Amino acid sequence: MADKSEKEWFADWFNHPLYLKVYNHRDDAEARTCLETIIHHTGLATFTPADIRVMDIACGAGRHVIEFARRGFMTTANDLSPFLLERTRKQASKENLSLECTSQDMRCISAENSYDLVVQLFSSFGYFKTPEEDLQVVQNVRKALKPDGWYILDLINPVYLKKTLASSSSRTIDDLKVTEERRIERDRVLKQITITSRDESVAFEESVRLYEQEHVCRLLESNGFEIKKILGDYEGSAYDPEASPRLLIFARKQDSL
Repeated sequence: MADKSEKEWFADWFNHPLYLKVYNHRDDAEARTCLETIIHHTGLATFTPADIRVMDIACGAGRHVIEFARRGFMTTANDLSPFLLERTRKQASKENLSLECTSQDMRCISAENSYDLVVQLFSSFGYFKTPEEDLQVVQNVRKALKPDGWYILDLINPVYLKKTLASSSSRTIDDLKVTEERRIERDRVLKQITITSRDESVAFEESVRLYEQEHVCRLLESNGFEIKKILGDYEGSAYDPEASPRLLIFARKQDSL
């Protein structure tokens, strides 16, 4: 595992209040659509939600995990950002929802045979510097799942991204100017975000490893998962390697490696 004494890019950015402003276009309606697709394609719609344990391993501000809780699933919200996890906790309290909140590094998840479903959504895989750390996440997810449990992994489709990537863009959010510079370097997509107000300018960087379909499927299959389905967007469209924006993988834990 990489030396975590060195500050990692997501530690500051995901804990900054401006993060939610920059991503305010990711709304509850998108989360509901994504959940309906997941519930339909896993067959969980046929079960009593209160009997199903779900963990969102990187829940952020809780769009998806709150929706699971609204539907009655036994839900765990996990995130490393105290700021985002507190937003999740407050929203759950506001709606009087039953929701467990944990703050574990996904490389160190300690649960074992606990969950029927683990979701990892909105490109929250590939943050770390080494592929070995991503492997650790996959192994931890498998350990956390009950036999035959589902792992839903939502990735950017790198083929589509390389064809459509806008190298730069600028927009205004309230009194803020947000400028984003994007580039692909080897197997990572990098985004430099500069946020300017009347009083100051702050900058953050995102860095996410890109996984081709064959690579990530091999990673999952070699670590105890069976790929059951791959979809191309949150609406549940069939995956098209050239045209789908997402690589939404439905994997199921196998009994043995």
